[in-house]
Amino acid sequence: MVEIVNPAAVRRASTRDAVARHSPAAASPDSGALTPLAAISADRWRALADRAVEPNGYYLPDWALAIDATARSRTNLSALGAWSEATAEPGAACLIGLMPAISLWRAYRMPLPALVSGDPYGTLCTPLLDREMPDQAASRLMGQARDAGAHALILRDVALDGAAMKAFTRVLERGGVRPRLLQSHARACLDARRDADELLREALGAKKLKELRRQRHRLAEHGEVGFEVARTPGEVARALEIFLTLEASGWKAERGTALAQDAGDAAFIRRAAVGLAEHGQCEIATLRAGEAPVAAAIVLRHLDCAFYFKLGVDERFAKFSPGVQLTLEVTRRLCADPAIAMVDSMAAPDHPMINPIWRGRLAIGDVLIPLGRYDPMVTLIHAAMHFRQRIREPARRAVQLIRKLKEKRT
Repeated sequence: MVEIVNPAAVRRASTRDAVARHSPAAASPDSGALTPLAAISADRWRALADRAVEPNGYYLPDWALAIDATARSRTNLSALGAWSEATAEPGAACLIGLMPAISLWRAYRMPLPALVSGDPYGTLCTPLLDREMPDQAASRLMGQARDAGAHALILRDVALDGAAMKAFTRVLERGGVRPRLLQSHARACLDARRDADELLREALGAKKLKELRRQRHRLAEHGEVGFEVARTPGEVARALEIFLTLEASGWKAERGTALAQDAGDAAFIRRAAVGLAEHGQCEIATLRAGEAPVAAAIVLRHLDCAFYFKLGVDERFAKFSPGVQLTLEVTRRLCADPAIAMVDSMAAPDHPMINPIWRGRLAIGDVLIPLGRYDPMVTLIHAAMHFRQRIREPARRAVQLIRKLKEKRT
């Protein structure tokens, strides 16, 4: 087993590491002060993930280390690590908390002393905390961030009502401080403990389900409709190539966001999917019409949750709603799996495809964690983040409107 970096050997940063002097990059608390993410032992990381108080398939080691190695604009991350008390045996400290991290400068081009949760190529950045000692883990992550020169942590895309966020809130309240919400939204999720047919009837209604059955019958005119799930590493590797081809054939390719369009992204997903499949944490669902794959989706699994990462479809079959047809099959399969309690759609708010099908809602947001009481630097960081949000939100809506108009013309 590769031993983890000794936490005692990680250099503590002085104030100079966190405060900009000659250039914005000097405001990066993570430069030289934190453990490189790639230096974390995957075995100990996996052991922590198995004990996590809250699941996050995007901070599993096989996923995060693959991103750190090759993914576009997401490589060379640092890590905040929380450790149990050291024992007499060298290197025997237990990893009880982990948060991939980057500087505020790298995340948002702001020369201020804060650390931000690393981008995991998905919209969920909940840190991993040991379920037996979540408050202690959160406290030690905050302590390491302070030692690195940061005045605040910014947790991006965390489940606001989740156990991890509650642990950070309890730690802050004991110090007379409160977390500061930067932005929030609700996204679709699936209560997989329910009966799938009942859930779909309630969500879609008899008329819509009848229409979807009609579309499926029309799809069957192109060949028998089949649904299959790849689970083993070999199966996942083969199914992934089908997914990459489908994703790169549609509108994602036109926007330049298909994984196969960037060599680093393609290398990341090939490594991550197979690595996770070796631990039963990744599967790829495919819908076929005869021999032709018409839709495929990557699903991650961690503890009692599943995560609907990405969906690719053959748009030549668009009039038969292949993405919806596949999602219905995935819904039935996950609801029938006793190991899964909830499925996170990972979708944008008000997503037109998934929102009508999965009627559960998960509160997600960005939260600022102050690392000191009455710290004027925290106030400055909060104000800067709030100003950025006010500027970016109208621009984001304008981009979405332009895209919709272009798609309608097409």
